[in-house]
Formats: sequence, structure tokens, C-alpha cells
Amino acid sequence: MARFSAAIAGRAISLLLFLAVWEAAARLIQNRLFPGAGAVLDTLFYEIVEGKLLHDLAATLLRVAIAFAAAMLAGTVIGIAMGLVRSVDVLFDSWIVLFLNLPALVIAVLLYVWLGLTEAAAITAVALSKLPAVVVTLREGTRALDRDLAGMARSFRLDAWRTLRHVILPQLLPYLLVAARSGLALIWKIVLVVELLGRPDGIGYEIQVFFQLFDIKRLIAYSLAFVAVVLTIEWCILLPLERGLLRWRQ
Repeated sequence: MARFSAAIAGRAISLLLFLAVWEAAARLIQNRLFPGAGAVLDTLFYEIVEGKLLHDLAATLLRVAIAFAAAMLAGTVIGIAMGLVRSVDVLFDSWIVLFLNLPALVIAVLLYVWLGLTEAAAITAVALSKLPAVVVTLREGTRALDRDLAGMARSFRLDAWRTLRHVILPQLLPYLLVAARSGLALIWKIVLVVELLGRPDGIGYEIQVFFQLFDIKRLIAYSLAFVAVVLTIEWCILLPLERGLLRWRQ
């Protein structure tokens, strides 16, 4: 626990150092297109209290949550199936390679054309862009399962559910956590692009508006709010969850 607290403190100090360097650089450059950290933080506070930042942030986070859950659930099932059953792997391998190399922008544009500028199209585009990476990670994790443990489960006549719960899932936890953390890092970026292209709210939509108006302070303020939420989830949820779930390996 002490080591974890020290790691959080170190990251916080690093962020404070970044803000100090940013403010010093802005004072040195003296250009309205490069506002300092203080001015941006003032704008951020105003947008939280008086503006629509919280509404846009909530809209973006909801899209992230739904797309993330869909991609993780479907990707885990498909990845485990491909890792366990050779014929399933052969059948879907080319599909996974195709979607891995298909840009998220192309997927978003096509779904907007086919389904219209709808919420379903936006969330589906984000989920499809993340799905192949989850499948590949879980497939490789399934292939790395200890076959001796599987044989032991059969020897003790464990049913399918107990084998999954006590033998397979504990071994797959590291791969699930890797897929989750990398998935969030990817989904944040894709959601902003999807919102910029075809949604009437969200952080991505507002960034597009601020870009057109050359409102750099608000553009950076909205981006910082989004990054702050990402870091909070990483430090306060994912890292403690990873430590708790993998404690048995120590």
C-alpha cells in the first residue's frame, strides 16, 4: 500500500512539474495561441461552473463506457473461442487481420453513411475499432493456458463452469487487464474522432467548434478535463484493481 501511495505521489509531482514548465514556456513565448496553464485552468473552472463542459463530458463518457463494455465482452468470447478451437481460429483470423488494419476513421464514416448520424452508429464504430485488439490479446492468452491445470480439472471431474472460474479465468486475468487498459487508451481517442464527425455533443464535437473559432483556451481546457478523467480512472480504478486481482500470483 505504501509503495502504491508513493507511486501516485510521484505521478502527481510529475504533473505539477509539467504545469510549471508549461506556464514558464507560455510566459516566455507571449502568444495568444499558446495560453499558459493558469489561463487554461481558469477557463476550465469557468466551463465547469457556467458552461456545458459537464454535459459534454458525461455524453463522451457514456459512449466510452458502452463501446468499451461491448468490445470487451464480445472480444473476450471470440478470443477464447479462437484460442481453444482451431476451426474457429481459421475461420475468423482473416476477419481480425482486416479489422486490425482498417482505420477507425473509415469504420466511422461507413457506419454514419449506412446507419445515419445516430448514437448507435457512433458507438458501434468505436466498439468495432477496439474489438480486434481484444480478440488477439485473449486468443494469445488462451493459447498460453497451462494444459496440465486443464488436465487436473478433468481428473477432478470439474464441470465447465467451475473449470472456467477456477482454472481458465485466473490464468487469463493478466491478458484481460492488458486488453482493458490498452482498450481504454484507444477508445478515448476513437470516441473523440467519432464525435467530431457526426455527433451534436461531446468533447470531440466541442473541440471541433473551438478549433474553427481559434478558441485555444477552451480547446485545451476541454482536453484537460477529458485527460483528468482518464488519469483518475487509471490511478484510482485500474491500478488498484490490477493489484487486487493479481495478488494471488505473488
